Amino acid sequence: MTTTAAEQASGIDSEFDRGTAVVRRAAPAAGPDPVVYDAELDGGWRIGGGINGGLLLALAGRALADHLGTAAGHADPISVSGYYLSASRPGPAEVRTTAVRTGRTLSTGTAALFQQREDGTPVERLRVLASYGDLSGAEQDVRTSATPPELPPVEQCIGTEHAPPAFLKSADLLNRLDLRLDPACVGWALGKPSGEGRIQGWLRLKDGRQPDPLMLLLAVDALPPTTFDLGLPGWTPTVELTVHVRARPVPGWLRVVHSTRNLAGGFLEEDAEVWDESGRLVAQSRQLAVVPRLG
Repeated sequence: MTTTAAEQASGIDSEFDRGTAVVRRAAPAAGPDPVVYDAELDGGWRIGGGINGGLLLALAGRALADHLGTAAGHADPISVSGYYLSASRPGPAEVRTTAVRTGRTLSTGTAALFQQREDGTPVERLRVLASYGDLSGAEQDVRTSATPPELPPVEQCIGTEHAPPAFLKSADLLNRLDLRLDPACVGWALGKPSGEGRIQGWLRLKDGRQPDPLMLLLAVDALPPTTFDLGLPGWTPTVELTVHVRARPVPGWLRVVHSTRNLAGGFLEEDAEVWDESGRLVAQSRQLAVVPRLG
């Protein structure tokens, strides 16, 4: 039996860490770039017709953290932009990373995630451009007018087990998440969307793994799409997702809010904010996604 990349990664006991595990191949004699990593895309992170985009970004982000961390000591994602070229499927994959520039404060690299078709032809799923640095001093000199979203206590929010069965059937990743949605934002589950384009709630990993910068790349894409609150059922394939990681989160629940203000030409933008249990804004993102087709 072939050993998967996730199984080769020793000491990993979290589903998130297994789902984003990468194994670095030996560098070719011709030079260090690109560095190639083997990975296994786990169907347990599937949403709709493919693997969740945030999970894919975290997997590519882990490969970049290893590459840029080894090359320049810059292992924390600061700004990560991913372009989704085709839907990823469960199964083997490889990530090819390149260091574009290494500097004193930031290093920039690219990552490309590939899978093979049945005929052996490689197809690119995701292309990433990212800047990495060191978030250890991010708590210094913070000047912000941002305030965390007001949410009911966790025990008063709605767990995903109450979602419509058809929704749960096509959202395997919800089995990996402990997600509690604000009751004011779940009218869509009862056929009564608010039309505001806003969904928010509490989030943590179900197996107890604590949040870190890589997990934030998943968190910004973990809630149901805001189109549900607009009365538009169906999934919203991501075209592009950019995440800014602002600080290392403290242990505990994350507060996550997704919102959209503009739907036009068959696309919408979706903004996300992630706050940690200390009340610190730890990540922000914006993605462009395809509006679900009706009928």
